[in-house]
Amino acid sequence: MSFLDQIEPLKQQALVDFNNASDLQSLDQVRVEYLGNQGKFTALLKQLGSLSKEEKPAAGKQINLAKVQMEAALAERREMLELQSALPKNPTDFTLPGRRHKLGKLHPLTQVTDDIVRCFRKLGFVVADGPEIEDDYHCFDALNTPADHPARDAQDTFHLGGSNRQLLRTHTSSVQIRVMEKQSPPIRIIVPGRVYRRDNADATHNPTFHQIEGLYVDKHVTMSDLKGTVEFVFKQLLGDEVKLRFRPHYFSYTEPSMEIDFSSPVVKKMGKDWLEIAGCGMVHPQVFKTVGYDPEVWSGWAFGFGIERIAMIRYGITDIRLFYQNDVRFLAQF
Repeated sequence: MSFLDQIEPLKQQALVDFNNASDLQSLDQVRVEYLGNQGKFTALLKQLGSLSKEEKPAAGKQINLAKVQMEAALAERREMLELQSALPKNPTDFTLPGRRHKLGKLHPLTQVTDDIVRCFRKLGFVVADGPEIEDDYHCFDALNTPADHPARDAQDTFHLGGSNRQLLRTHTSSVQIRVMEKQSPPIRIIVPGRVYRRDNADATHNPTFHQIEGLYVDKHVTMSDLKGTVEFVFKQLLGDEVKLRFRPHYFSYTEPSMEIDFSSPVVKKMGKDWLEIAGCGMVHPQVFKTVGYDPEVWSGWAFGFGIERIAMIRYGITDIRLFYQNDVRFLAQF
């Protein structure tokens, strides 16, 4: 049999043997049998040098093509056997009843946020969202915050730099500006979200926390609308025994501005009569002018509070850091 006549039968036999290999070990044995240093196909390759100058080109082309085909078939069979070896030894009956696994729970901050959103939805508010990486304009300038305000200092705010003076937002009030820039009144929104401040002075403060703010803009909106909304929301969240009081305060983006304190049996157990819980006020006319609203036509109020503060009061938690440590023993209690 001539050299060329040996190539095709040997290749075909090798392909059959590769396919018949039942596991990776037997496949390797077949590989050695044909393509090893002393293999059958290797021996055929070695005979190539004994051919005449005229026979070598055609023979070399044919034998190289056969080798490529064999190696491809070998690799394909190996991949299939590796996949089979990774499968379970015993077949799975997918018709059997599944195991019962303990379901996870929502994080306490998520639970509280959902409850707050439900309270506001009852009053016709919708949820708005915005970027956590903000610029000076939306976070401070548009909110009538003067350049020398302490909140703009490096010791209070995480500044990122850049040409547009990027920073991590210190409150979700920046979203109020973004909504008013795009939408004409009336507006009735709440803005839950993560905020950032350089503050970890004690167990009740953390450099990152969650805040929810409300904004209501329409004709003839008054302070009584604000007080009624606040009272409804906090009684829904913390019980009918809650009592509220409003104290004069200063915020650059509201006028007049107030702090909200509340009292309840829970606060009494903490050894206090009143606990500060939120800030609020009527939207400053300058803020309306900045977003293009006529303050002679439109009025509105805004207020905001920390979600962690509500959760800590509701669940009797004294250390805010527990919310972020992902300790399953802690989270499983809620």
